[in-house]
Amino acid sequence: MKIVQTTVRQGAATAADFASLAAIEPNLVLVFGSVDALRQGASAIAEAFPGAQRAGCSTAGEITAKGVDDGTLVVTALHFDQTRMSQVSTVLAGMEDSFAAGKRLASGLPIAGLRAILIFGQGVQINGSAVLSGMTEIVGAKVPITGGLAGDGGAFSQTWVLDDKGASSDRLTCVGLYGDALQFAHGSFGGWSPFGPARKVTRCENNVLFELDGESALAVYKRYLGEHASGLPASGLLFPFAMLGSDHSEVGLIRTILGVDDASGSLTLAGDIDPNGYLRLMHASTDALVDGAEAAAEAAKAMQGNAGSGLALLVSCVGRKLVMGGRVDEEVEAVGEVFGQGATLAGFYSYGEISPFTAGVECKLHNQTMTITYISETA
Repeated sequence: MKIVQTTVRQGAATAADFASLAAIEPNLVLVFGSVDALRQGASAIAEAFPGAQRAGCSTAGEITAKGVDDGTLVVTALHFDQTRMSQVSTVLAGMEDSFAAGKRLASGLPIAGLRAILIFGQGVQINGSAVLSGMTEIVGAKVPITGGLAGDGGAFSQTWVLDDKGASSDRLTCVGLYGDALQFAHGSFGGWSPFGPARKVTRCENNVLFELDGESALAVYKRYLGEHASGLPASGLLFPFAMLGSDHSEVGLIRTILGVDDASGSLTLAGDIDPNGYLRLMHASTDALVDGAEAAAEAAKAMQGNAGSGLALLVSCVGRKLVMGGRVDEEVEAVGEVFGQGATLAGFYSYGEISPFTAGVECKLHNQTMTITYISETA
């Protein structure tokens, strides 16, 4: 397995920018960049890597071993010696199409020998957990699915996904990975702390929350946010919800706010809500988030066993970036220290992170977490 990476920092990318990457004859190219950089560089990437599967998305920040950038295009080329790939894309007609879109993606992948799936989706008009439910219905719960939902620098307006057709604002793409040589490990951890009482979900529809304790969800949320309420929905990234079961038990999922509707008093969350469950507000400190990133890396490394030369794909929530501010590089540094010199780091700040909790557990949509996928091959 060979991995080569480059970062284009100024202007539109050209095929010449990727000459060193093309030299390894990659069969998979992962691309993460700002909205402008991704759209402007899409044709150059297609020209440089005509024979490779191409997948990626726009971001709210690009991740490499050097830290976090904004406004760049990070391209990582991978040449697998034995692992095979199959890519499927579909148009997402709207949020209500999310479950069906997930089924379409998974139905297009050959099932025989399928070891793992990488997925990248647009990040605004989407129900990420419904997409995963649709995929899991086809491939089953034992096939790990990891990846994330695109960002647009925190604007929550229009995000983009890259596949073999170029860059689009309405497509989802996934890459199935096949073969016994593939080593595919993952870890996910948050670092957020709850505050305030748990409140009962008294009315919701899929990922739209209308009432908590019989009161307008938006009114309750604004009351807790105080001065931060004027900055909604963006300020909601600083105060996500922890999902609790009907018995107040921790389920390990965090949901962030994608949008608010003053007319209906509702909050649109990034994934489905348990209609019989409870929600509790959360907040975090930089130190706690860095510790969470390190814990995610340790989990992935432990699952891998021998985390030697390979790709560490980091997908972290934009809310974490906002909390950490100028210290955001610290969570990337913590991950790099866990994996050591043999790992190539690539990834992005997202509007939703996709990963199982642990090995053998069904994949979930996470918010406000750092998820890490470590990909390598046995000799």
